[in-house]
Amino acid sequence: MPESAVSHTRPYLAHLGIFVIDIDRMERFYTETFGLLVTDRGVGAVFRNQLVFLSGTPDQHHQLVLSSGRSPDTPSTVMQLSFKVPSLASLREHRNRALEQGATEPIGLNHGNAWSIYCYDPEGNRVEIYLDTPFHTPQPCGEPLDLDKSDEEIFEITKDIIARLPGGMPRAEYIDSMRAKLA
Repeated sequence: MPESAVSHTRPYLAHLGIFVIDIDRMERFYTETFGLLVTDRGVGAVFRNQLVFLSGTPDQHHQLVLSSGRSPDTPSTVMQLSFKVPSLASLREHRNRALEQGATEPIGLNHGNAWSIYCYDPEGNRVEIYLDTPFHTPQPCGEPLDLDKSDEEIFEITKDIIARLPGGMPRAEYIDSMRAKLA
């Protein structure tokens, strides 16, 4: 590859791994809540932990790796694991699935640029389930999100948030500005 092509290529986050206490319980949580499939499992040759590789897309062998080795008295250091969904209906559905699988403390937040549900998985790792809105607003922005409201009501509330905060714009406009900055 020519040097000029390499200098303009940025790495992107492709997957992550977390240490877990009960690997079987955590496998159930992530497969049942998000429909991830186990692509491989075993004991690592270098990292001698039990490993479970999970993916929800055909082009990535794994998006999440669960690794044994977390002590039961060790608190989570995960700020959040984020899972993107395609619609508000899917957001509601996945929130309910997460709760059925042992998630706790759900909180809905309207970030202006995203609608999010935050909760804790069974081992206290914060999980975000979200979708992008058609808007952008500078962050942090975190208004309450009530998923009992209709999609239309949520959309109108979000339009009001964007209108009153400086820097709000259509998402497409923001993407164009980022494209220019990253060029």
